[in-house]
Amino acid sequence: MLKDTLEMFLFLATELTLLFLLISFLVGVLQSYIPPKKIQQILSGKQGRGYIVAGLLGAITPFCSCSTIPFLKGLLRAKAGFGTMMVFLFASPLLNPIIIGLFIATFGIKVAVFYFVMAMGVSVIAGVVLEKLNFERFVKLEAYIEPEPSCCAKSCSGTKVETNKWKKIWDTTWKDFKKVLPYLIGGIAIGSVIYGFMPTEFVAKVANENNPFAIPVAAIIGIPLYIRAEAVIPLSAALAAKGMGLGAVMALIIGSAGASLTEVILLKSIFKTPMIIAFVTVILTMAMSAGYIYGWIF
Repeated sequence: MLKDTLEMFLFLATELTLLFLLISFLVGVLQSYIPPKKIQQILSGKQGRGYIVAGLLGAITPFCSCSTIPFLKGLLRAKAGFGTMMVFLFASPLLNPIIIGLFIATFGIKVAVFYFVMAMGVSVIAGVVLEKLNFERFVKLEAYIEPEPSCCAKSCSGTKVETNKWKKIWDTTWKDFKKVLPYLIGGIAIGSVIYGFMPTEFVAKVANENNPFAIPVAAIIGIPLYIRAEAVIPLSAALAAKGMGLGAVMALIIGSAGASLTEVILLKSIFKTPMIIAFVTVILTMAMSAGYIYGWIF
């Protein structure tokens, strides 16, 4: 178990560091070519179009729950609509072509369609509701602020302008990374310990079909784990074979892919506590609703 914990810590630390730096840099490059007003226009369409666009954007970006954070920071600085940003935050780790393909291969097309509709539907509804309730007031002010460029980036000119642009983007990326690093390491450490010391047999036992609370238990167990949806789907098939209820399987998939403990800790660098609670509540509600409805339909 200790060996599994250390291996998971090293794997996640390497993967998430590289992902954060790469995605933050790419977002910075996009922002240098796409003006903030354009992003606002795309994600604030009339009659709710912006919410759907944000959900579809989340569905085509192959981000895990943690790697959505740098993209979210970019949307905040571009002053995109708060509700549409939340839709992207909820939908992105749960929906992408690879995940849907795995669902079709593992559980069949009907289950895949059900999963897509639940994830997209609840993400859009949650985004609308949180915006109407003015939860934007729980975003930390510093999340909107672009880090100051270095002195070199401010002073150089002429043929060095293009070089300065890339350096400024990298400076911003590195400053963002240093801000979230304590949250990142803390979240990875906790998640790795839980992963290493929580065997799949235990999960299957506490969330089997004979347990009336199997679905909420599976949803809650899922959140402390850091497992990508691409990995948790095959794992869930194995758990189902060990006796785990299919509704609980669906709840575990959404809970673990939609809100890892590492992501929740990272979000503390952007959101105040009420927004963190709202985020976790939405994911748990989505996971449990999907679990109960899935069990009723299938």
